[in-house]
Amino acid sequence: MAATMRAWQAAANGEPADVMSLVETPVPTPGANQLLVRVRASALNFPDVLLVRGQYQVRPPLPFTPGVELCGEVVAVGAEVAGFAEGDRIIGTTALPFGALAEYALVEAADAFPAPAALDDVQASAMHIAYQTGWFSLHRRARLQPGETLLIHAGAGGVGSAAIQLGKAAGATVIAVVGGAAKAEVAAKLGADLVIDRREQDFIAAVKAATGGRGADVVFDPVGGDAYTGSAKCVAFEGRILVVGFAGGTVPTPGLNHALVKNYSIVGVHWGLYRQLDPALVVQAHETLCGLAADGVVQPLIGGVIGLAEAVDGLTRLGAGETVGRLVVRP
Repeated sequence: MAATMRAWQAAANGEPADVMSLVETPVPTPGANQLLVRVRASALNFPDVLLVRGQYQVRPPLPFTPGVELCGEVVAVGAEVAGFAEGDRIIGTTALPFGALAEYALVEAADAFPAPAALDDVQASAMHIAYQTGWFSLHRRARLQPGETLLIHAGAGGVGSAAIQLGKAAGATVIAVVGGAAKAEVAAKLGADLVIDRREQDFIAAVKAATGGRGADVVFDPVGGDAYTGSAKCVAFEGRILVVGFAGGTVPTPGLNHALVKNYSIVGVHWGLYRQLDPALVVQAHETLCGLAADGVVQPLIGGVIGLAEAVDGLTRLGAGETVGRLVVRP
């Protein structure tokens, strides 16, 4: 194993292109409960952009290497780690400041999972965060039932595309909202029953028309802003709006009188909290998702594969909302 590695580092907070540089740096040493992992593939996530900007709920010490998710090979095991060995292929979330936009990364053993055999490295790198988030959102938080109508915002994005596949597998009627004709085509191929291009039509009216005026039983909203505001206008009686994230850049401030009058629930989804407070549920979900991958239900949407040198360009495109599915970096 090399003593040094190539890694992207953010030396300050700001836009990735302005503050990140590709450096030669020592390969990190795993702590007692950590794994050192050779990165095979790393899926870019919106939190990577927020981390570099200094806008995420976690603020790693500077300089740090972003890249919160990977598929890789274990090359060294911490003294107190059980259940993993050198050579194991794993997926999971990284231990910042040693993220996955590098040749090697650190992973807490508790955050590492056997890679699904049905998926190659690129697909596997894009499974963990998106599908865990989708699974906990739809099944744990919204209690989605067969026959219900599920409205998904950013349906061609990383988490939105996962939610379409999981929603269809759960027996829901899926309505996907996207921005642009190319993304509409992607959402339709993923299996959405109805695709609404928000640039061409009013999604509130379209959802009401599609549901006979009733509205959507469950709303999956990783966008915030206008997506949330509109969702509150087309959510059904006893509906649930899942607050998954704010990729649109605006955090909504909903009027609770409206939730009372229309009798719907506003449901927060913080998947990372399950990792801290009920990790056994994350393990169960991983096993379920691996089964769905083997059945061909879980098929991560890969929008492109790029080399390590192109990682910052990928983060810039992701931050601008120009990507489809997951962009994956292969060191």
